[in-house]
Amino acid sequence: MFTIGDFAQYGRVSARMLRHYDAIGLLRPARTDPVSGYRFYEAAQLARLNRIIALKDLGFSLQQVRAILAEEVSVPELRGMLRLRRAELEAALTAAGARLAQVEARLRTIESEGRMSADDVVVKRTETVLLAELSGRAASYGPEDIGPVIQPLYDELCRLLETAGVTPAGPGLAYYEDAPVPAAAKTGGALAPPGEATPNPPAHTAPGGDAVLVHAGMVITHEALAKAGVTVDRASGRPGTPSAAPVPTGLGFDVVTLPALDCAATVVHRGPMSRILPTAQNLAHWIDANGYRSAGYARELYLECPPDQEDWVTEIQEPVVRA
Repeated sequence: MFTIGDFAQYGRVSARMLRHYDAIGLLRPARTDPVSGYRFYEAAQLARLNRIIALKDLGFSLQQVRAILAEEVSVPELRGMLRLRRAELEAALTAAGARLAQVEARLRTIESEGRMSADDVVVKRTETVLLAELSGRAASYGPEDIGPVIQPLYDELCRLLETAGVTPAGPGLAYYEDAPVPAAAKTGGALAPPGEATPNPPAHTAPGGDAVLVHAGMVITHEALAKAGVTVDRASGRPGTPSAAPVPTGLGFDVVTLPALDCAATVVHRGPMSRILPTAQNLAHWIDANGYRSAGYARELYLECPPDQEDWVTEIQEPVVRA
């Protein structure tokens, strides 16, 4: 048998906690000396102590723990509960990390106000490009909503291109549009979950809300598509439109000819896209100060995307017109 101090040491708890568990009937000592009042425990009681601590870590109160243990929770059941709690904690940690990144981005924006050089912005015409793309719906244009949608889209798009044997001919390019409200929302039909890949958005739609359509694209060539058995019209689409009509390929992704931007204010952003806010707002200040106004959502050309996002290099391309 063990003294309360030794048992507490083996269980990685305090003696005070064991006394409390004894007082509420959650974990009684194996024996209590009637003269000295000293408590003694058996090694077999460590199993119950482990369950108590595990259930507490799951968020249960001590009263709830006592009720659960009275039902003799099995090891597989307890393991499943612990795995669920682990997943919840990991999700909370991820969400907290994302919020922290947004706080840091706001701080960087405040700190960098007025520091951007005019030399950092280049006004130019972009080229028409052929893209393989997947699309999804984000709740807003904020980085905290775009990130969880666009990354899975790119992961899936790269997988589909590899499966089809289509090798990208250039970097990734993302563009955005106001999200339509699917007709199903008006008739009570079910909607796809946010972020789910939807290569061809519903045709009968009406604009509204803060949501945006996220188009995750990779630059490809007609020749690469032809090798995969796909032929699409080489028409470039009408300049100034958000995009030409997407063409389903039957390979799980669409092909779209993204028209050139006749006039785009461009700037290079370095680092993860979660910290794009300072760059985007500095660009907005430059546009306003130089007699332009925005003509739509900015495109994002991913020039370098190594595993470490701190080394990412992205060109922001915002369509502008003279104010």
